[in-house]
Amino acid sequence: MKTVNIILMGFGNVGQAFLRVAQEKKEFCKARYKLDIKFYSIFEIGGAIHSSQALNTSEILEKYSSLSMFRKNPLWKPDLKLTSVLDSIKPGVLVECTPSNIKSGGPGLSHIRHALDRGWHVVTASKGPLVIDFRGLLEKAEKKHVALKFSGATAAALPALDIALYSLAGTEISRIEGILNGTTNYILTRMKEGVDYKEALKEAQSKGIAETDPSLDVSGLDTASKILIISNALLKADFTLDDMTVEGIDVIPPYLLTQGRKKDRKLKLLGILFKRAEELRLEVRLTVIDSSHPLFGVDGTNKGIVFTTDTMDSITVTGGKSDPKGAGASLLKDIINIYRKE
Repeated sequence: MKTVNIILMGFGNVGQAFLRVAQEKKEFCKARYKLDIKFYSIFEIGGAIHSSQALNTSEILEKYSSLSMFRKNPLWKPDLKLTSVLDSIKPGVLVECTPSNIKSGGPGLSHIRHALDRGWHVVTASKGPLVIDFRGLLEKAEKKHVALKFSGATAAALPALDIALYSLAGTEISRIEGILNGTTNYILTRMKEGVDYKEALKEAQSKGIAETDPSLDVSGLDTASKILIISNALLKADFTLDDMTVEGIDVIPPYLLTQGRKKDRKLKLLGILFKRAEELRLEVRLTVIDSSHPLFGVDGTNKGIVFTTDTMDSITVTGGKSDPKGAGASLLKDIINIYRKE
């Protein structure tokens, strides 16, 4: 049995979902993968719940899931520093779930760097660090002989990276098209049904699909970040957001709305890797697709991605609807894949 020590950064929706999935799957992971997953620290703004013994995650989820109660936990340590915890526990996995800042990479970027420097594996749902310093983080992980996994930062429950890195090994990928943001896809689906943008957004927020501040989603920047990370991972490239043309759904040209509402047509927000004049480029584009397109049936909060290859033709993966549980499950998957033997 392999003991896996966990430090969790962030106890918002995704962090809580991950803790819940890990708790629900604890015995399964022991039986199936011979992994005993133990949490020692859960960080939030201002400190952490921390113990030298494994935390009672069931009790935390039951009694301390709200942030106001979280800080009332008897094990709450105000102003506890991540570096001191990293240095005091046998290295395992740091799970990064703090809010993502795609302009600075913080706060997750410093968390990940500290963990890698100290020989910890890292699994992250935060996109910002990967957008800002993808190559630097990978090189640091390789130097320290530890893993950096980021399924949760690309398409969460949709196994886009897994398919491309393993099932498409040996192929050359010339084009990628992806519906990578469940919020925008939900809104566009509702608009196809006749609901106007503001009403569809409000509905998405009321259902917990969209954030209170949905700007990253509706501007296209969340999709841009995901296609950028996927492309850099697959191609060992150094794309940045500045290299990209990015469209969103907050301002939709009327002619595209009209075209998208026609029978056998749909308007989708696609993250695209494509080749022009033998140069690979990235963009996020509002695109009207017809019923022959492999992503035509991807509606609501579901996502999908199409890889065009030289030897395996076109491969499409769909599903993985956006919700915290799926994101949490993708983090657990990455942890399992770090340690699994078969």
